Amino acid sequence: MEVFDRLNTLITEILSTPAATTEEVERFRITYLGTKNVLKPLMGEIRTIPNERKREFGQLVNRAKEVAQQRYNDLQRAVQQEQSEQQGSSLDLTAPAEPLPLGSRHPIALTMRRIISIFERIGFTVAEGPEIEDDWHNFSAMNTPEDHPARDMQDTFYVAAGMPAGPDHTAMLLRTHTSSVQARTMESQAPPIRIIAPGRVYRNETISARSHAQFHQVEGLYIAEGVSFADMKATLLHFAREMYGADTKIRLRPSYFPFTEPSAEMDIWWGLETKHDHRITKGTGWLEIMGCGMVDPQVLTNCGIDPERYTGYAFGMGIERQAMLLYNITDIRLMFENDVRFLRQFASVL
Repeated sequence: MEVFDRLNTLITEILSTPAATTEEVERFRITYLGTKNVLKPLMGEIRTIPNERKREFGQLVNRAKEVAQQRYNDLQRAVQQEQSEQQGSSLDLTAPAEPLPLGSRHPIALTMRRIISIFERIGFTVAEGPEIEDDWHNFSAMNTPEDHPARDMQDTFYVAAGMPAGPDHTAMLLRTHTSSVQARTMESQAPPIRIIAPGRVYRNETISARSHAQFHQVEGLYIAEGVSFADMKATLLHFAREMYGADTKIRLRPSYFPFTEPSAEMDIWWGLETKHDHRITKGTGWLEIMGCGMVDPQVLTNCGIDPERYTGYAFGMGIERQAMLLYNITDIRLMFENDVRFLRQFASVL
């Protein structure tokens, strides 16, 4: 019948219709799959088909629809692939990429990593401990007397009970130094011990350009048989020259710390070439960078180490102080304000 011939012709037409652009593919969709497609008038002629051929006619109409849908999918896929290949071929792969903004590492993190690296190269390992500490590890184990001013509320942030510890040493506080990590290490590890303890510490101090209520320290501890003051001096001289230059000079001045005996302050020769040098060294040319000394035998006893067999030295320094010297930062508050203008200055520092 004529209607069957028209359907077969239409199927052949669908299979042979080209479409090389997005617009041509869309015209194909409208013609053969749209709401007013060319198949709809043919479907209306089913009433003229004899009953015995209506089934055959319906199957042929459905095949025409399926062929049109498949042809549309194939044409659409081919055009999209062609466009993708053309777009890719137009790219200049030798052109420089879009610049990506570099992140910034904080000067405290940079300085801490530098200090840790120096000591790791000579055998020290990093030890860590809690920032909320008990009185025993923060004070008593480190030979700090019960009446020492550092225990007062004016210097220490207590976080439990609100008062300094009694004889049971149960008061909790924000650690005032990382010496508490040394105490915990000595309690849990047998000599030889060679550690550095970097971390954040807290003291109830007035915030100014030179001091802050929170800051960072790196403390070191070496305990073994036969450790001497000369060993400590050689280690700290090595650190100073790695940190500030091969020609750096140091000096050790007598001092006092509850947990070391003898104790010393270590200075480096900074020079007096500029007004800034005169100001930060108070006209002497020498600049204090850390405290140090031989571990007091009582501290070893407190932590379960035999002072008759072992000796050791300890040292500690403020990381902010080192960062201010390295990067010529004049106000410690800049390191805690997260001002992006300040931090961007360290974007290229590794």
